[in-house]
Formats: sequence, C-alpha cells, structure tokens
Amino acid sequence: MVQIKTPEQIAKMREAGLVVAAIHAATREAAVPGATTRDLDQVARKVIADHGAKSNFLGYGGFPATICTSVNEVVVHGIPDDRTVLKDGDIISIDAGAIVDGWHGDAAYTAFVGTGHAPELVELSRVTEESMWAGIAAMKVNNRLVDISKAIESYIRRQPRPATGKYGIVEDYGGHGIGTEMHMDPHLLNYVARKRGKGIKLVPGVCLAIEPMVSLGTPHTEVLEDEWTVVTTDGTWSSHWEHSIALTEQGPLVLTAPDCGREKLAQYGVEAAPDPLG
Repeated sequence: MVQIKTPEQIAKMREAGLVVAAIHAATREAAVPGATTRDLDQVARKVIADHGAKSNFLGYGGFPATICTSVNEVVVHGIPDDRTVLKDGDIISIDAGAIVDGWHGDAAYTAFVGTGHAPELVELSRVTEESMWAGIAAMKVNNRLVDISKAIESYIRRQPRPATGKYGIVEDYGGHGIGTEMHMDPHLLNYVARKRGKGIKLVPGVCLAIEPMVSLGTPHTEVLEDEWTVVTTDGTWSSHWEHSIALTEQGPLVLTAPDCGREKLAQYGVEAAPDPLG
C-alpha cells in the first residue's frame, strides 16, 4: 500500500525536512580533518534537540546513532564512532533524518573533507547528485515509478566514464516511500529492471525519498560484521545523495531542500511546488 498524503500532512513533512536540512548544514561545517564521525553525530543530535524533533535513525532496527557516516568505500549505513577520524582527502556521505509530529524527513549528501581531492572523486559526487535531480525532475503527475529510475540511470550512463572504467549503480539499495514511517512502499530502484514492470502511477500526495548510490567501480556491495556498514566489494569509493520529495498538484516539492528545490529543478525545466510553510 502506498500512503497518499494530504496537503496538511505534506506541510508537516516539510517541517521535518527543514530539520534534516539544518542537520546537513551543521554536519557539513563540522566535517573537517581531525573530526571523528561520532563528533558529527553529536552535532546532529544537538540540531534535532534544538528543533524539538526526534531522530528516526536512532534505534531503527537497533541502529546505535543519529546519522549514518559513510567514509570513502563505505556506501551507506556507516556507524559513527570515535575510531574513524576524518583525514584530508576523504569523502563522507552523511545520511540524516528527523521526525516532527509523527512525520518523517530523510536526506543524504556527500562532502569533501579538506582539500586535494582527485578529479574523479569530485566528478563522482557531481554525477550522483545530478542523477538524483534528474530523478526528482521526472517525478510528475501520471508518470510511473520506473520513469524516475530511468531518469537516474540514463543520466549516469550519459556521463564520460571515469578513469576506473565505469560508474557502478549500487543494486542492493535504493529509494523508498516516506511519511508516517521512514521506509515505506514503494521501493525505488536507481536503474531500470524490466522484470519489475513500470511501478505505481505517480499522483498528488505520493512522497518518495530518491537516493542514488554510485561507486567508481562495482555495483555490488557487502555488509560488514557489525551488520550495518555497507561497503563496495572491490573497495572503490562511492557517493550517496538523497532528498525527500512530495508530489503535489503544482509539481514536485523537495521537502528536505531549503528552497524546495527551485534552483536545481529550474535547470531541468521543472517548476518546484510552493513552500507550504510560506
């Protein structure tokens, strides 16, 4: 069952989304050489508390932290700790969420720690982020779920290949519905799987978390002994970007973007829906 939200419920999700945006801003500033991933988690905890929100990551399936901190070859679900000290040249994907009055927000970004990053890493993050926005731009009334998957995959496949030979679109993880729970139907692939069919028709009130994960090599992953941390099987570094989006009568509303996605969607010829909070 796909949960359809009312405009009033979408406004509550927008409140949660803005808390997530604040977490992103604070952790991005704190992601510097010498910081531990637990330091970043403490920053996120304070932002959530300051906004009177709740964490939707802490305790989820036993997850022990407020955010996921995935460094270099870690794709998703990295657990913050005191042992992982950020170094100049690292990349880190930070996935964060929040709950306001029972409604969820969820988003992720990739940050560069320090300076001196290889051009292929900068391009990896750019390609992953832009593929996300291509998917968001395809979130239109009467399109199908597969149109989002196709837009993400097509964008990535059109890009010049990296020095490593290819981009790996991670196969085992993807986007999802979001609302009164963080993970809901439908599951959203970041590539087209013909056997999955076209998926649901997109109608006003559908809310999705669109989140491509791309590596500089393999699309395959494995889970480490902590039963959370997901790494690429070939050790290549990866990028993860995500936003939560509500489809409205006026178009897509990027709940976790401060500007509702107006600037980026305009580059794709799409007008973002107005902010329900004014």
